[in-house]
Amino acid sequence: PLKSKMSGTPSKGLIEVAPGFYNVRAHFYVLAGMIDIGTHMSLCRLQNGKFLVLDAIKPVPALKKEIDQLTNGGELIDAVIATHPFHSLYFKDFYAAYPNTRYFGTPRHIKMIKDIPWAGETMESKGQWEPEIEMRIPAGSEYVDPKPPKSNHFCNVVVFHKASRTIFNDDNLMVFNDPGFLLRMFGIKDGDVIFHPSIKGPGLNPTPEAPLEYKKWILQMLIDWDFDNLVTAHNGNQIGGAKQKIEALLNKSEKLFAKIRKQNCDKAGKKDCGAWGDDKDGHECG
Repeated sequence: PLKSKMSGTPSKGLIEVAPGFYNVRAHFYVLAGMIDIGTHMSLCRLQNGKFLVLDAIKPVPALKKEIDQLTNGGELIDAVIATHPFHSLYFKDFYAAYPNTRYFGTPRHIKMIKDIPWAGETMESKGQWEPEIEMRIPAGSEYVDPKPPKSNHFCNVVVFHKASRTIFNDDNLMVFNDPGFLLRMFGIKDGDVIFHPSIKGPGLNPTPEAPLEYKKWILQMLIDWDFDNLVTAHNGNQIGGAKQKIEALLNKSEKLFAKIRKQNCDKAGKKDCGAWGDDKDGHECG
C-alpha cells in the first residue's frame, strides 16, 4: 500500500488517464510542510509497445511493482525523459531502480546530475519519437538557464501523446483538484486551470515581446494539438475538456498579458512598444 506522505512518494498508484497513458500523483510539500503542491510522473505507450517515462518520482516498492507489471520488469521502457529543469530530485532513485534504459535530460539535469549516463538532451532528441510524441517549450521563456532558480519555474517541456490525446506538463500550466484550505484562501477552486504564478514575475523573458510570444505559442498549441486531457505536476489533472479550459484561461488573460507587456516596456525604457495583441538550494519543485 502507498502509505508514505514524504515528498516524492506516490499518493496513489498508476492512473490510466486514457488508453496508453498512465499518470502517478506524488506528494511534494512546501512552506515547512504546510502545503502539498504535488508532483507527478507519467508513462505513455508507443506504437511499438514500448513506453516513455516522463519525469520521475520515487519508485517505492508498491509503485515499482505496478511499473514492472506494465513494462515487463522495465524491459519495455524505451527511455526516461526529464521535462522540467527543476524537477530533478528523484531521477537518481529512478535510475537506481531502472538502470538499463536510456535517460534524456534538460540542460540543467545533464549539468547537475553526473551519476546518470545521459543519452542526450531532451529537446535535441525529441525527433526520434515523432510524430506520435511531440514536444515543445513555451515561447517567451527561458529553458536552458532559468533565473532566478528559486522562483523562475515557468518553462518546461510540454509533451503531447497523440494516441491518448493527452498533454503532459509540469509547471507551466497548473490544474487544481480538491485544493486544500490554504490554497482556497488564495482563491483557488476545484478544477481551476491557471498559469504558473511566476508568469507575473520572472517566468516570461523581461522583454515587451515576451507576453505576445507566449500567447501566440499557446494559440498555436491549441490549433495544432487535438488534445482532451492535461496532466500537471502541481497539483492535479484535467481529464476531458482540457482544451476548452485552456482556451477559457487564455481568453480571460488579455489584461494580464497587457500588464506584463507594459511592465517590461517600462523596464526597457521604451516610450512606445507598438500595438498589443498582434495586433539543496531550495530550487527544486519535483
